[in-house]
Amino acid sequence: MPVATPDQYAEMLDRAKAGGFAYPAINVSSSQSINAVLQGLTEAGSDGILQVTTGGADYFAGHTVKARATGALAMAKFATEVAKNYPITVALHTDHCPKPALDDFVMPLLAASEEQVKAGGEPIFQSHMWDGSAVPLAENVEIAKELLPRLKNINAILEVEIGVVGGEEDGVKHEGTNDALYTTTGDVAQVVEALGLGEAGRWIAALTFGNVHGVYKPGNVKLKPELLGEIQEGIAAKFGTGVKPLDLVFHGGSGSTDEEIALAVANGVVKMNIDTDTQYAFTRSVAGFMFSNYDGVLKVDGEVGNKKAYDPRAWGKIAESAMAARVIEATQQLGSAGQSKS
Repeated sequence: MPVATPDQYAEMLDRAKAGGFAYPAINVSSSQSINAVLQGLTEAGSDGILQVTTGGADYFAGHTVKARATGALAMAKFATEVAKNYPITVALHTDHCPKPALDDFVMPLLAASEEQVKAGGEPIFQSHMWDGSAVPLAENVEIAKELLPRLKNINAILEVEIGVVGGEEDGVKHEGTNDALYTTTGDVAQVVEALGLGEAGRWIAALTFGNVHGVYKPGNVKLKPELLGEIQEGIAAKFGTGVKPLDLVFHGGSGSTDEEIALAVANGVVKMNIDTDTQYAFTRSVAGFMFSNYDGVLKVDGEVGNKKAYDPRAWGKIAESAMAARVIEATQQLGSAGQSKS
């Protein structure tokens, strides 16, 4: 199926919220990882989201070049073309854009989409994340307020982060565990007062409830997914809306238990970012292949090796299938498996 149109993406999110499930949003940084996600989603019968960070986009452009807007456009064009061969629908999203990267990442991509929409096409990415977690909340909200009309004009969605996700994601780093790792209802109310609840443009929110990017063992991070429900109730009461007025995003979920994920989804999470686990699945399978086939991938003791072993396709397809398996697991945890309408 083609990449989702903006209306299809909005319908995907609405259906997830109404159906009590969420979509996996997988970070990609190569054609292999894109293919792996598409394979996994197809085998699971799930729609999903392909997303790219500034670092991933730099890599797509060539690691010696680091032209992230170019890399993101290349990622989108590749994904848009190859997705046509798969019977599921995917949306494209840019992940974690901090303030220093706005001018060379999101802004050029918005401009490119504006030109494409002006010519009668669809936006290149269906949503963009503004990561204002490193600036004061007032500035975070002000920049979001400036971005939202531009996204609305191209029928795209803005993702904002309210609070601080600990750990590091492609250079966006926060140390320690403190009160900032837990978003408050008052924080979210300030954002709602500035952005509205959809009338000025659609936005989704990455609230923080103890999340940490990167690698950690279960139990080492104090997640409080019940906080999401409390914030939903507080916003509903303050602004007189129906239940669960916010569309939420779960960042930093590696090591989370099935119960924590389920409670987050029940409290309005419609998108869960997955990066660390899929990276490990990909690389672990490559390491296993290399160890098991060392005398084929290396020219040992004057031998010639085995071309069928060191051909990158030999281990590449194994790595893609291993990453695809982790994607399938994510769809099962989030309840999106078997939910594709494609």
